[in-house]
Amino acid sequence: MTDRLARRAAGLDDADPLAQLRDRFVPAPDVVAYLDGNSLGRPIAGTAERVAAFVREGWGGRLIRGWDERWLAEPERLGDEIGRVALGAAAGQTLVGDSTTVLLYKAARAALAARPGRREIVLDAANFPTDRYLLAGIAAELGHRLVVLDPPADGGVTASMVAEVVGPCTALVLLSHVAFRSAYMTDAEAITRLTHEAGALVLWDLSHSTGAVPVALDAWGADLAAGCTYKYLNGGPGAPAFVYVASRLQAELRQPIQGWLGAADPFLMGERYEPAEGVGRFASGTPPILGMLPIADMVALLDEAGMPAVRAKSVALTEFALEVADELLAPAGVRVESPRDAAVRGSHVTLAHPAFAGLLQPLWARGVVPDFRGPDGLRIGLSPLSTSFQEVLAGLSAVREELVGG
Repeated sequence: MTDRLARRAAGLDDADPLAQLRDRFVPAPDVVAYLDGNSLGRPIAGTAERVAAFVREGWGGRLIRGWDERWLAEPERLGDEIGRVALGAAAGQTLVGDSTTVLLYKAARAALAARPGRREIVLDAANFPTDRYLLAGIAAELGHRLVVLDPPADGGVTASMVAEVVGPCTALVLLSHVAFRSAYMTDAEAITRLTHEAGALVLWDLSHSTGAVPVALDAWGADLAAGCTYKYLNGGPGAPAFVYVASRLQAELRQPIQGWLGAADPFLMGERYEPAEGVGRFASGTPPILGMLPIADMVALLDEAGMPAVRAKSVALTEFALEVADELLAPAGVRVESPRDAAVRGSHVTLAHPAFAGLLQPLWARGVVPDFRGPDGLRIGLSPLSTSFQEVLAGLSAVREELVGG
């Protein structure tokens, strides 16, 4: 660590308008630098009491009455809040429940059924494994063909790449808005427009976007989206995901997992399934009410901070991480495998070196917690509201020391 970088980190923290919000999160006494907020966000301190109060008063006090009084409406109520605060989505289009995998499956199958006669699905080779595995299984099941894009390691899918492959045979394009490895942030609006011009639907995976970077689903003209809530929405391990279904498509789309709570009248217990109106038709089973409590707390905190300020802090953190990497790590042979241009970079930075595969455990032992993604990538995940600039410097300084010693 150089004196210049130390002074710079301290100055950035002093000037950070969101710095006081770091105190809202539960501290980990043995952690010097938590650089994996893009995998699992820190819990908000007030959530512990909120969960305890719910156990005592909501669950314990209201018992089964809670379903009628509030809980059945919670997936759409919280979905509307996520949509308003973080997705650029008007009310009535976002639903919380299930896992990201299940919701991507529901959305993809519904989209394909809405484009009969079209047999091609566009995806990219660098997308998160679940997205690729899921589409491979669906394609095998339905007899569809996968059209696979191959973006560069330090980039992602561009509108021009999509324009080259979409056409009259395309049914669905499924892409991540922010690439999970490189952090490349694609032009979702342009790709959505190109997909629509080809007559196809687009499904956005927002797992590495929501709560850290600008998302404007309605303005993009998006069809469908899904994402997890345990990264920048700090919902906790295994927290329920969300799905977005544009209002103009809701009457047309029929999701494939026809559970009782997606029915028009769940308590009729009828002989035949009739889907509910609106986004509620994408529900299936009983909603995870306990799992929604931490999400609601983080969405409220994001609303308090404001997404423009959150994005500004995210950009500043990743810019500083690149500055430190260039000065401390590049001389040791570390490569940057994320975009240099902040306009197309999400809230993490991927650094690459052949020795990184063996560094995770030594770093953890020092209280430095980044994330490794094979074959040689160390992801520096920077959750804007809970990460300081001095934390970034301490973590990357430890990476250098483990690489070169001293």
